Amino acid sequence: MKLEDFKKNFTNQITNEFALFFEINDELGFEKYSQGFGLYEDDKSGISTWSEDPAFLDKLMPFAQANGSGSMYVLWNNDSNKSLNELPIVVFGDEGGYHIVAKNIFEFMQLLTFDNEISVDHEEAYFYKDEDDYEESENLPEYKVWLKENFNLDPIEETEAILAEAQETYKAEFDEWVSQFYSEN
Repeated sequence: MKLEDFKKNFTNQITNEFALFFEINDELGFEKYSQGFGLYEDDKSGISTWSEDPAFLDKLMPFAQANGSGSMYVLWNNDSNKSLNELPIVVFGDEGGYHIVAKNIFEFMQLLTFDNEISVDHEEAYFYKDEDDYEESENLPEYKVWLKENFNLDPIEETEAILAEAQETYKAEFDEWVSQFYSEN
């Protein structure tokens, strides 16, 4: 995938931060620095299984695989007039469930340092790591250095605080918005 292809996820508008994120993903490799994760070019075919309403599709920008089973990470344009960097990130589960996971791309990039794929169900999204079975992704050390050098962000050991704060900030608003197009009941 080329940067021009990745830009299509965001209607050809991209920030410098997203361009850098694309470059490190390209350099380190798909699923090589955070388990189950990789940026991709998206044509909205996956997200359209939730709703084909143009008002739904126009506000969601899928940009990455979230796990090995088909869940996806999506930027949500909540009409806050914020840059791509400041938009909340939602995970849509391959078997249902959608949850705000980060308030912005910077928190999201920190979540990736946990180096385990996200689990998504109807009630929650969470990261779990069994330390006995865990094997660090081969390029995680390089990703951590890149994150510190480019954004002065440290790796995290726990994901709960980022997830909880993102949910507290955006969950009610997102749930209200998405209910116009999709109901899990």
